[in-house]
Parts: sequence; structure tokens; C-alpha cells
Amino acid sequence: MPKIHPEAKALIIKRLKTRSTAEMADTFNVSQRQTHPAASKLPLKDSFTFDDYRWAVSSVMTRQNQIPTVDGSRVTLALIPLWDMCNHTNGLITTGYNLEDDRCECVALQDYKENEQIYIFYGTRSNAEFVIHNGFFFQDNAHDRVKIKLGISKSERLYAMKAEVLARAGIPASCIFAVHCNEPPISAQLLAFLRVFCMTEEELKDYLLGDRAINKIFTLGNSEFPVSWENEIKLWTFLETRAALLLKTYKTTSEEDRSILEKPDLSSHSRVVIQLRLAEKQILEKASTSGRAKRLYFEKKLEEGAPLPHYEESDIALLENTDADAKLPIILRKLEEGEEEIQMEEHCHLLNGEKSVYAMDMGANGQPVQEETVEVRKDVNSALDSIGCSMQKGQREMANLSASRTEENSNSE
Repeated sequence: MPKIHPEAKALIIKRLKTRSTAEMADTFNVSQRQTHPAASKLPLKDSFTFDDYRWAVSSVMTRQNQIPTVDGSRVTLALIPLWDMCNHTNGLITTGYNLEDDRCECVALQDYKENEQIYIFYGTRSNAEFVIHNGFFFQDNAHDRVKIKLGISKSERLYAMKAEVLARAGIPASCIFAVHCNEPPISAQLLAFLRVFCMTEEELKDYLLGDRAINKIFTLGNSEFPVSWENEIKLWTFLETRAALLLKTYKTTSEEDRSILEKPDLSSHSRVVIQLRLAEKQILEKASTSGRAKRLYFEKKLEEGAPLPHYEESDIALLENTDADAKLPIILRKLEEGEEEIQMEEHCHLLNGEKSVYAMDMGANGQPVQEETVEVRKDVNSALDSIGCSMQKGQREMANLSASRTEENSNSE
């Protein structure tokens, strides 16, 4: 196969820095037509092959990193030779950018001896992201997870009430969540969503109109304060069943995948794909097992007639603030951390520049949460009025304030 001219490689890398792999074929055809002003001086047409093009794309897409511009006003993409040769291991982000000296600085994760390989931590990426963006599978990935999309059906009778409770907690009515490889398998955000998803009409009324309803919203993501034993049984049954159903969508079993991986003639690409598939199954298997154990635990609580834990304002740890409107509970920070885990984008660190977009601020119909929240607030007021419930003026003002805060949060994102 003809080798690509060194200058041609440099040119292609420069042109592809902001290209996505989805544009590979189109960009390759354009490059073959030599539309770049300097292309006529390079033997692209005669020696530049698609394999060469794939090499150029992979070199850029697996090594590009976000760095600040000279004035520090924004970030741009760049290649950082030598540093970007470091392989990944579990740890912490120890790389930053020194604006004053205009250089990348990295602190070693541990003491290294002479001739030892140096590792860095790429970030909290799942193995699916490592395979797609970096081309490898990391066996001991402490941050591995499987994405699942969940949403409240708009045809459901209690949709408006459930969407309003979720909106007050800052959670969309439709969202992509993650099931994690470790315990607990679900984040505080997913726990809050499932609790609302499984609420009865009476429970929804309590969280919308009951005593200290606004404060109760803050406990939705806290595992120490169940809505009810029945609600916990429903949500963990749902997780157990959903994970089991997802496992059935795979054409092979975990045992079959392990047998395939033992084949000595398995190609490197096939091995990576099967490793990823097996890891996803193991996460779902653990989630299903965990869901079953939780379900049995709460069924026992219900059978024993155990009292529900009561909470006080100190239990939900409201932030100290003299401005009542600015009081935000620590539990919301946990929800935001869960959301950041799903997005898996360390904006302030040097990482590969591809962004995984999960539309956390989008509703089920693809519209921004701000618009949907406004409509939901109107719908829930009508729904509550229709079932004979009346909100006092102060409660209604607080409900509107909560929805408005949600709108502001989605705008700031």
C-alpha cells in the first residue's frame, strides 16, 4: 500500500481537528478532490488511502484535549505530544493548565522508578466511552455504567402531578440515567426519579400539598427517607425487572461471551467489543440482583410494620443562608453530582475533547425543560383543582417559585 506523504498527514490532521467520525467518508471524498489550496502540491490522490485517513482521524480524535486560549477567555482543542501518550489508570485528575507559563502541568499519581510506565487518569468515563473515543477497554474501570432512558408517559393520568414533583426536584420528566457497576447501582437522581415514578396519587398530593411539602422534595434522593415501604418495593421491583428485560435483548449470554473470549484466534477488535458487551451484562446482572435484595428487604419492613424514618430540617441539611429563597438543600448538590456523572465531561480538566451529550435539560418531546415546566405547572394546578384540592396562597406561590427555580437552573446549563 502506498505510504502517505508526511506533509499530507500533517495537513489532514490540521483539517480534522474538529471533525467527528460520522463525517469520515464525506471528508475523505473531499480530501480526494484536493479542495485545499495546498493540496495540489501534495500527492494525495495517488497515495492517500482510506486506511491513512482512518489513521489521521483516530490520531486526532483519541488525543485532542481542551486547553484555554492565550487570553483564557475560552477553551480550544489541541494535541499535547508526549503527555497524550500516557495510558489510563484509576485515580484522580492531576493535570491542569498553567495560564501564566502557558503550559500543561501534570502531577504524578504515584512515585515512579526509572523506566516505569507513567499513567494518568482520563476521567470518570464508562468503558463504552473508552471504546468509542479512545479505542480500548479498561478491565478495572471503577466508573463503568450502562445508560438507560426513562420517562413519565404523557398519557398517564398522573403525568402532570409527577412531572411537577420532578420539576421541583430539578429532574426532567424524561431523562437518560446510568446504572453503575458498584453499590449502590443507582445515583441519588435516579432514586428520586424512580420514587416519583412509582408514587400513588395520595403520595403525590402529599409531596405537592402536604405539610412541609417543599422540604419533602429534598429527601427524594436520600435513601434514608423512603416515601413509603410500598413505594420502595415498587421502585426496586421496577429496577430488578427492567435490568432483567435489558439482559434479554442481548443475543448471547454472559457464559457464551466468556467462552468466546477464550478463543486464541479472536481479533483484537472483536475482543474489545465482546469485553464491552460482557461488562454491560455484568452491570445489569448486579443491578437486577441488587434490586431483588432491596425489594425483599423492604417487603420485610412492610410485613413487620416498621415505622417510616421521620426527618427534621436538620436531617436534610439545609444550607445556612439568611435569604429564604436561596436556601438549597445539600441533597440537590448530590443530584447535580449524579447528573455530572452521567454527562461524564470534566470541563475544567484536560481530557479528550469529545463531548457526550445526554440532553439532561430536555423533555420527552425534545423541547427545553423550561417550556415544559411552565406548562406542567399550569397542568398540575388544574389537576389538583379538579380532584378537589385547594392550595393556599402561600403554598401556590412556593410551588411557582420552585418551578421558576427549575427553569433558571435549566437556563444556566
